[in-house]
Amino acid sequence: MRNRPIPGSSGLIRAMSLLGDPVLHSACEPVTDFGHSLARLVEDMYATMYAAQGVGLAANQVGVALRVFVYDCPDDDDVRHLGHLVNPKLVEADGITVRGPEGCLSLPGIEAGTPRFDRAVVEGVTVEGEPVRVTGTGFFARCLQHECDHLEGTVYTDRLTGLRRARALRAARRAPWATGG
Repeated sequence: MRNRPIPGSSGLIRAMSLLGDPVLHSACEPVTDFGHSLARLVEDMYATMYAAQGVGLAANQVGVALRVFVYDCPDDDDVRHLGHLVNPKLVEADGITVRGPEGCLSLPGIEAGTPRFDRAVVEGVTVEGEPVRVTGTGFFARCLQHECDHLEGTVYTDRLTGLRRARALRAARRAPWATGG
């Protein structure tokens, strides 16, 4: 998929990095330039996330190895959480561990029961450099942990073990989008 504009938006839909792309498997660099290009990246990431019908998207998923992610994600009470984080750091992850269904825009069509804490707190800054602290529970906590993992070069399948991991990776190898067939 090539980058293309999204109708009715000034954002650009960027090509999605897929499992196996080296950018997904390396830690991202901190953002140091808070200029127009960062604001444009965040805008493009929202457009890309919405076009792909996702609830979160990390910059490396669109080929940019910077510590940035966007989200538009409900929690378990169906409360919508919308925002972005630059240079995020997962500062708390606690509560019960829940093995719930998890998917990823970089592994389209593949889902697996993945263990995550039921509560997460992430600190970072906005595109303007203003400090922000985001607390999530339930599904939103899962989203925050998932996106923070991406920025460390971890894909959710890396958290799987045994048969779940084998099945997910086999499905990825056989997927129509997989490199080499």
